[in-house]
Amino acid sequence: MEGGPEWGDAYEALAGARHSVRAFTKQPVPQDLLERLLRQARLAPSGANLQPGRFWAVEGAARERLVAALCQAWQQQIPEAEDYDYFPRPMPLALRKRQVAAAQALYEALGVARGDAQGRALQFERNFRFFDAPVALVVTIERDFGAGGFMDLGMCLHGLMLAAQAQGLASCAIGALASYPHIVRAALGLPETEQVVCGMALGWEDREAPVNRTRTVREPLERYFSVLR
Repeated sequence: MEGGPEWGDAYEALAGARHSVRAFTKQPVPQDLLERLLRQARLAPSGANLQPGRFWAVEGAARERLVAALCQAWQQQIPEAEDYDYFPRPMPLALRKRQVAAAQALYEALGVARGDAQGRALQFERNFRFFDAPVALVVTIERDFGAGGFMDLGMCLHGLMLAAQAQGLASCAIGALASYPHIVRAALGLPETEQVVCGMALGWEDREAPVNRTRTVREPLERYFSVLR
């Protein structure tokens, strides 16, 4: 018999254990394991089986070049037009409160005071270093895809993170990369037809790092689920 209660329990445990990890050990991730995870992620639902989006593993000199360019842009506060709007503009107050709460959870875990602008800036810069994870991924989507492609790619991304979790790996999606799409394309030689969606850090969690104690709270069911009769 396929499925059954035990499968549901296993998924609940897997999804419940997944969280954004921002400190990793130096243990490398074998290439064949990474490829296996990506194949599993591609099993996510996709409208008309179009399977939008690409994953670029950035290594060696390419990674050093990208990290240096991103950190320079961040430190100098160089503005750049994004390929798409990640956040609503303007941000509604209810969503702003969630954003602030998530930031507070992160900085409290790190012991960074609310008024410590330098400490917060240094931590945010680690996004552009892929949190020193052994695997640095850049995720793109073809520019002429419709909005539905982002939905399909999002399911694929979540599938990748769950597949990694199932193998004892940890991950963190990095939306900050979307702030510098032209820099990312230039550093990696990607065509203009590829929109920069996000980055992803992947590797083995450093369980001793305080930052990995960060947890965020999800909205209660009644806030987003309704029964209409």
